[in-house]
Amino acid sequence: MARKKKSAWLWVWLCVVIVAAIGAWWMYQSGFQLDEPTYIYIDADDDVDSIAQKTERQANPESMRVFHLYAGLLNLKDKIRTGRYEVGPNHTMLNFIRDIRNHNEKPVMLVVPSTRTMDAMAGKLANQLMADSASIAQYLRDETNIKALGYTKESLPGMFIPNTYEVYWDVSIEKLMERMKKENAAFWNEERMGKLKEVSQYAGEEMTKEKVITLASIVDSETANNGEKPTIAALYMNRMRRPMALQSDPTVIYAVGDFSIRRVLHEHLKVESPYNTYRNLGLPPGPIRVPSIAGIDAVLNHDKNDYIYMCAKEDFSGTHNYAVSYGEHLRNAARYTKALNERGIH
Repeated sequence: MARKKKSAWLWVWLCVVIVAAIGAWWMYQSGFQLDEPTYIYIDADDDVDSIAQKTERQANPESMRVFHLYAGLLNLKDKIRTGRYEVGPNHTMLNFIRDIRNHNEKPVMLVVPSTRTMDAMAGKLANQLMADSASIAQYLRDETNIKALGYTKESLPGMFIPNTYEVYWDVSIEKLMERMKKENAAFWNEERMGKLKEVSQYAGEEMTKEKVITLASIVDSETANNGEKPTIAALYMNRMRRPMALQSDPTVIYAVGDFSIRRVLHEHLKVESPYNTYRNLGLPPGPIRVPSIAGIDAVLNHDKNDYIYMCAKEDFSGTHNYAVSYGEHLRNAARYTKALNERGIH
């Protein structure tokens, strides 16, 4: 009888061990019902409960009980790290919790665009990062920060090289700007710096990389057509070599500060500003936008032509008619003015 009782208890314990092992294995393997990876973004305001809500809403977990169990066992509440965390078909809940604790985040591909203003840049960056636009904008307005980066308020747009960069979603503003500074240095390699001498000879004055960036920003503002940019770059340097005023409408729009202007009028040309190239000889004190790589390279690899004048084509294709003589330019301008009037653009 005692032997039978002992045998029964053995079977009970064996069943308990088997059930416990199955449960432990299921818990260990518990993950997400996903066909492809998705990402959970954890910011500085998140706690265990808000992370749980994001996980349940976005990642289709097999069991939220497992989430809370591991969160407790691994003391997640005291180990939350901001970042962008990947979960997918092959991730377990244990992997996910460990990733957060160990700050094992996945980077984002940050697109740095060519923007008109630093406030616009702040907004574009904030849309892709944890940092908010107000904080980025404030950083970019602070003269102490700007000076620490080696720039001035006027030259700062030239620090950004529009491209795609791998960064962490929760990167600090300070580290991001240092990264942008390093990318700028890498962009201005020996080959590009070596072209400054020839560009200076063509323009008739020393063309530093800062001046090239400023001219590139004007070229970019004149056209979105990359094929035209080397032609326009040469045209403006032809004016610089004479010398004569650049008379660039985009610089006037920048000086006025109204980017909705579609037609520059005589009243706009009167604005008192160092950026008004109708009233001031030479380049403005800094770029009028963050120039594109195509714009910068168009200046460095400019055409050689005799054009002095340009006017937007009357077909509104976004390209231009060029002229060597003022008389030819007036005829081009008359056609464009007629087209503007016919469309009611004032």
